[in-house]
Amino acid sequence: MSLPAETAPNFVFIFNYLTRELTCLLVITLSLYAFHCFTRRDARCFPFLVRYPEVSLDYWYQRYGPIYSMWLGNQLCIVVSDPGIAKDLYVTNGAVFSSRKDMFIKNRTIFIGRGITPMPYNDTWRKHRRIAASWLNVRSVDSYTHIIDYEASALVRDLYAASSKGTAAINPQSYAGRCSLNNMLAICFGSLRTTSIDDPLVAQALHFSREWMNLTSPTSNLVDFITPLQWIPTFTRCRGKKLHRELVEVYGGIIKDIEVTMASGGAYQDCLAKTLIENRTKEELDDMDIVMMISAFMIGGVETTASIMQWFLALIPAYPEVQRTAQDELDRVVGRERMPTLDDEKNLPYCRSIIKEIERCHNPFWIVTPHSSTEDFSYRGWIIPKDTVVILNTWSMHHDPSRFPCAHEFRPERYVNDTTSSAESASLANPYERDNWMFGAGRRICPGILVAEREIWLTISRLLWAFNMAEIPGEPIDLNEYDGLSARSPVPFRIKLEPRHEKVGQVMAF
Repeated sequence: MSLPAETAPNFVFIFNYLTRELTCLLVITLSLYAFHCFTRRDARCFPFLVRYPEVSLDYWYQRYGPIYSMWLGNQLCIVVSDPGIAKDLYVTNGAVFSSRKDMFIKNRTIFIGRGITPMPYNDTWRKHRRIAASWLNVRSVDSYTHIIDYEASALVRDLYAASSKGTAAINPQSYAGRCSLNNMLAICFGSLRTTSIDDPLVAQALHFSREWMNLTSPTSNLVDFITPLQWIPTFTRCRGKKLHRELVEVYGGIIKDIEVTMASGGAYQDCLAKTLIENRTKEELDDMDIVMMISAFMIGGVETTASIMQWFLALIPAYPEVQRTAQDELDRVVGRERMPTLDDEKNLPYCRSIIKEIERCHNPFWIVTPHSSTEDFSYRGWIIPKDTVVILNTWSMHHDPSRFPCAHEFRPERYVNDTTSSAESASLANPYERDNWMFGAGRRICPGILVAEREIWLTISRLLWAFNMAEIPGEPIDLNEYDGLSARSPVPFRIKLEPRHEKVGQVMAF
C-alpha cells in the first residue's frame, strides 16, 4: 500500500539535503586538517595540504624511492623524483605522458578549456601550441630581441633613478615585474608598453599572474580531486570565475581595440594578437580562444622571469664575494664603457653560472603542472593506468646530493663548465647532466624558454655590471619564506643598489 502523494516523503529533497550536509561536513573537516598542516612546516603532513608541498614530496622520496604512487581524492598520482625516469616517461614515451588532467579550477573555470598550459593533449592543444610556436621560435624571438634588450637596460636605468643613484634603499620587485610585463606586452600586443610601475596595467597584470598561481596551487587543486567540492560555490571557485572575467575584460578589451584599428585600415605592429585576428577564420578561432591564448602568454611569461629576477636581487646581497667574481669577469670581458649583450654570454661563464644556480636553488615552480597518461603503460614491472596524474618533483631533483654536493648552499661554481643554454640542456642525451627542470620536460616543456633565457640573461648580467647590491643593516632578507602558493617569489624586501663606478650614470643616459 503506497502513501498518499501529499504525505509521501520527498526522497529527492531528502537525498539532496543529506548530500549538502555531508559535503559541508567534508569541507569543514578538510579545512580544519588543511589549516593544521598549512600552518606547520612538517614533512610528514599530506603534501597537498601544506604550504610547502615540495618538502613532503621530498620526505616521501627519501622513504619510498624515486617513483611512488598516492591517491589524491579519487585521482591516482605517481611522483617522479629522478631525471632518468622523468626522461623515460615525459620524453621517450611522450606520446603517452603528454596530456593534462582536466583541472576544474585551472582549465574549466579560469581558462574554460582554452588555455594552452592546462589543456589536455588533443587537436585543439596542438593547434594552439603551433600558433604559439610561431611567436616563440628562434626566428621570431630574434625579431623582437631588441625589445628585450631595451627593457633590460630600462630596468637598470629605473633602479638607478629610483634608488637616487644608490643613496636610497628600495624594493626592486615591482620593477622586475614591470620589465617582464613590458616584454610580454610587446610580444602579445605590439606597441603597448607601460612607462612606470605606477601604471594601472602593471598592478592589474601582476595581480592576474599571482592570482592564477595561487588559485592553481596544490592546496587549491583539492577541488579537482574531490568531486563534491565542485558542487558548491567554494571561495576558490568564486575567485577563479572572477579572474576569468577580469582577463576577458582587460586583455579582451585590448584585443578589441586592436581589431578596431585593423578593421579601419590602420597599420598595426606585428604581434601575437594581430596574428590571431588575421587567422581567426583559417584556424577556426572564436573570441574566447584568442583572449585565453593571450592570457596564457601574459600569465606564464610575466611570472616566471620576474620571479627569477626577484630571487637574484634578494639572494645576491648576501654573497658579496660572488658579486666581485662576476664583476671582475665583466670588467675583463666587457669593460666599463658599455653593458653586456647576448653576444657576450659565451665569454662570461661565471655570470651564466649564477643564473643557473639561482634557477636550481629557487625554481619558482617546484611542482610544475602535472602530466597525465592517455593509456595503460607498463614501466619497470609497474602498471601505470590510463588517466594517472604524473607529478615531477623538481625539488628533490635539484637537491640531489649525488649531483649537487652541499645542495642547500648557493655555489655558482657548480655550473662554471656548463656551456649549454637551458633549452640545449633540456635536450641532452643524459638527463642527469641537465642544468635544471624549471621549464618542465617533453612535449609540454615551456614554449617560451628562449624568450625567458634571453630576458633573464640580459637583466641579471646588466644588474651585476651596474651595481653593488647590499643588504640593509637591520633588515635581513628571509630566503626561506615564499610569497605565493604555486609560483614562488621572495617575500617583500629592500636592498641598496650602489653604482659600481662613474661610468654607470653615463651609460644609463640612453
